[in-house]
Amino acid sequence: MSKFVLIVLGAATVTFLATGGHTLFPGIARHPQGNIGTSCWIKGNISINSGERIYHVPGQEYYDETRISPQYDERWFCSEADAQAAGWRRARR
Repeated sequence: MSKFVLIVLGAATVTFLATGGHTLFPGIARHPQGNIGTSCWIKGNISINSGERIYHVPGQEYYDETRISPQYDERWFCSEADAQAAGWRRARR
């Protein structure tokens, strides 16, 4: 494979990941540890409307749509107990 092809593939991959395509592979680029093998899949999200701290677990209605933005103090948790101890509540749906 030529260097040009490798550069194009690399640039396409970076663009794909930077524009949200990484959500197809949630363990890559979105997760604080940056790998698929981690067990911290609980999403701590802050409501835009109320400022309430809500966590989402895999399988809940809006889990896949929920994005974590660390710049807004949103974060990942490894257990529901960790999320609750930090003052977050479970999403209702």
